[in-house]
Amino acid sequence: MEDYIDLSRDGGVQKRILQEGTGDETPSKGCSVSLHYTGTLDADGKQFDSSRDRNEPFQFKLGIGAVIKAFDIGVASMKQGEKCILRCAPKYAYGKSGSPPNIPPNATLNFELEILGWKGADLSPKEDGGIERFMVRSGTTRDCPKSGDLVKIHLVGRHEGRVFEERDVEFCMDEGKEFGVVSGVEVALEHFNRAETSRLVLKPLYAFGAEGNSELGVPPNATVEYTVTLSDVEHLADLSMMSQDESIAQAQLMREKATKYLKEDKHELALKLYNSALTYLSIRSKEADAVKLAIYLNKILCHQKMHNHDEAKLACVEALQIDSKSVKALYRQGMSNLALEDLDRALRDFSAVLEIEPENKAALNQVSICKHKIKAYNDQQKKVFANMFTKFAQSDSK
Repeated sequence: MEDYIDLSRDGGVQKRILQEGTGDETPSKGCSVSLHYTGTLDADGKQFDSSRDRNEPFQFKLGIGAVIKAFDIGVASMKQGEKCILRCAPKYAYGKSGSPPNIPPNATLNFELEILGWKGADLSPKEDGGIERFMVRSGTTRDCPKSGDLVKIHLVGRHEGRVFEERDVEFCMDEGKEFGVVSGVEVALEHFNRAETSRLVLKPLYAFGAEGNSELGVPPNATVEYTVTLSDVEHLADLSMMSQDESIAQAQLMREKATKYLKEDKHELALKLYNSALTYLSIRSKEADAVKLAIYLNKILCHQKMHNHDEAKLACVEALQIDSKSVKALYRQGMSNLALEDLDRALRDFSAVLEIEPENKAALNQVSICKHKIKAYNDQQKKVFANMFTKFAQSDSK
């Protein structure tokens, strides 16, 4: 078997190349692969299946157990356009049971494969194909970064083959935007292992959007590619290993960093860090609740400045569950209800503030505004109905 390469290192999956492929990339776990195959029994050469005979390429997702083990191992080694023979021992094929009626028990199989192409693993949060990963080099350890971890990466950005940026960058996860790292790269890094290199194809939503980036020469609505290497990752301490005081201290640090971004009007970034901070506050205590309340109050501000008033109201509910008499939460809830033209609820919110702080000038002012708006609305409705009844009366008389 000198022509064969032992892919499984135990002789169970062997490959003989019939036609060399092109390029350096091979499909990785999660890629959607398209290929042709013809399967024969090693014992007598009898064919038991062929996608070519059906004139229909076989498609499957690699590395998730959707096919026999030999396919997952063998296809992961193939380059674009490669043809090969894959010799599969029973334990990497159909084992002791076989696959009646065509494949007997304990059968060694041969597959002639031709890989036609593949799509990258879809890493986009909504599975909309916006972030495709093509692994160039697998990582050394299963060590994926998570929120707050410090990462060191090397990235090369290309648009239509032109390199528009190449640099090393170090940042904490969730803060990539602050360092000029597009969202698609940061989302993809959550799936990287240490020392992994992958090519990412990013749709505009996960790259430079409708605006593009004139400084880098990336036009509006451009699909771009990034080749990214995760050089190193330093993990935050595991929450399960933290004492209550340590988890509260970590939440405080993240809250302070988020508040800095809030003051700089970097609202999306601030929200990411506020949400990360909340993950460290699962234990109920007076001190933890105080930090949690401060976070929700700032989340409300972020959403309001982004005009996301429904989201702001959800954060108000969380804040008021911690402290039902929080003046800031009640007032900000009133402001969101007012922005949404829910005048009665807004009036109730501002009135609730005045029950706690009767001299609160901001709330007194908003109560006056609500009452004025409610009166104007009621007056308008009276006119509408008056005109309607007049028209009905005229119609009846005719």
